[in-house]
Amino acid sequence: MDSDEHILAHILSVWRESKKFLSIGGKEGMLFLTDRHLMFVHKTEAKMKWWAANRERQTLSLLKSKNIMFHHDGYGEKNLVLDLENKKNVELSFDDILSINHEEKVWGSVLNVEYVKNGKKEKHQYAIAQDWVKYPAKEPMKFLKVDWEPFVQYIKDNQKLIP
Repeated sequence: MDSDEHILAHILSVWRESKKFLSIGGKEGMLFLTDRHLMFVHKTEAKMKWWAANRERQTLSLLKSKNIMFHHDGYGEKNLVLDLENKKNVELSFDDILSINHEEKVWGSVLNVEYVKNGKKEKHQYAIAQDWVKYPAKEPMKFLKVDWEPFVQYIKDNQKLIP
């Protein structure tokens, strides 16, 4: 993340699943859209109390309005830079993204992203969880229907097309 870069969207409780053959399970984390990057942070220094309060507020907001272009108080660019020091978190330049689109499923809205990172092609599906089951393993039970279009369009508009 560059020092003059700003967060445009910050979404909590995002469930990411790999779209590889025989891939099982997923990861919960935060999805960020900045001026120049798409980031998925699942290893964070944020406190659990902060996470829980903001996740509830986010769910209520998204049930009223499907607009995901917002960010949460109490977590800014400095926090994101700190979290990105953990190499398990993913930071993608818009030009690393080969394809990005969204679709509506019966159970919720999905963001599909295919990208190349470190010479490896990966494909993931992202959805925002509304409700969770905690036993035997933490898994999303219910997903939200949101509007991914401004998110997708911002990335497409800011990619440098290579001839």
